Amino acid sequence: MQNTRAPISAIPANIITGFLGVGKTSAIQHLISQKPENERWAILVNEFGEIGIDGNLLNGQQNDSVFIREVPGGCMCCASGLPMQIALNQLLSEAKPHRLLIEPTGLGHPLEVLQLLSNDYYQKLLNLEQVITLVDARNLENKRYTEHATFVQQIAISDVVIGNKQDLYAPHHQDTLTRYLSEQGFDSKKLYFCEQGQLDSQWLVGPTKALIKPPCHHHHHEVDPTRDINTQPIPNSGFLEAQNEGEGFLSVGWRFSPDQIFDRQKLHQFITSIEAERLKAVFITAQGIFAYNKTADGITEIELDECLESRIEIIALHRDPKWQALLLNCLI
Repeated sequence: MQNTRAPISAIPANIITGFLGVGKTSAIQHLISQKPENERWAILVNEFGEIGIDGNLLNGQQNDSVFIREVPGGCMCCASGLPMQIALNQLLSEAKPHRLLIEPTGLGHPLEVLQLLSNDYYQKLLNLEQVITLVDARNLENKRYTEHATFVQQIAISDVVIGNKQDLYAPHHQDTLTRYLSEQGFDSKKLYFCEQGQLDSQWLVGPTKALIKPPCHHHHHEVDPTRDINTQPIPNSGFLEAQNEGEGFLSVGWRFSPDQIFDRQKLHQFITSIEAERLKAVFITAQGIFAYNKTADGITEIELDECLESRIEIIALHRDPKWQALLLNCLI
């Protein structure tokens, strides 16, 4: 293992991107399982919502040689990249990693993340390797995805395209993705297929060929890098709510004080009833600590070793005003 006091330089770094619900977090979890025992890895996660969840999901399955930092609240390249730079610098200083994985939000702009990592300062610290984009080939039949600027950009900057959730495809979906890449002029990219985010860590290796273009301008809500709702004290009500919107979607999330205990059965009923593009959560229940992940393909529940508090984030086209009351009804 490298000397943790040695200067940081030439750290292999990968961007792992993909649209909402494509399985990026599961893919990173699988990559972590392949990490050599003598290496430290660092994970920088960006989430569209203000309430950070992914860090809890990754940290909940303990690994002392994996260091995780979150940048909640939308696109981490906004506000001149300041939130991302602060988090990344802290992460690199703490972990002094052998590899860095960066997961932008599914509604973020990976090109601007790539531009930031390519500046003179980070060129001295990082070796940018393969940019990985996960795609659910079933979504190529929906113009809501194929005409979304973020989806197009995610594929455009990639070195490797992964057709994830292959086990859920119809026989023609692999050909659909292959044809789409060819029609868009991207047939020179490496293309692999897998299920349940089971990426091969060898797909990370090799210098990126992504072209750095002039910055594109896009609109999100104003970002205040000094404001982090994830570190604010929870009020006497026992919970804290936050919202965010952009790219045609809305997110709403809640943090609960650690002494708030939930009923697992009621939670499952609540999560099942939600109509949303995406839902992620970690809950302290009377039956243990559980993580939830809801996509169009269903709900997964995973028992975790630990978490500091219960959190939930819902991303949807519209908010249902009943969500908060239904969620509070799940408390014991």
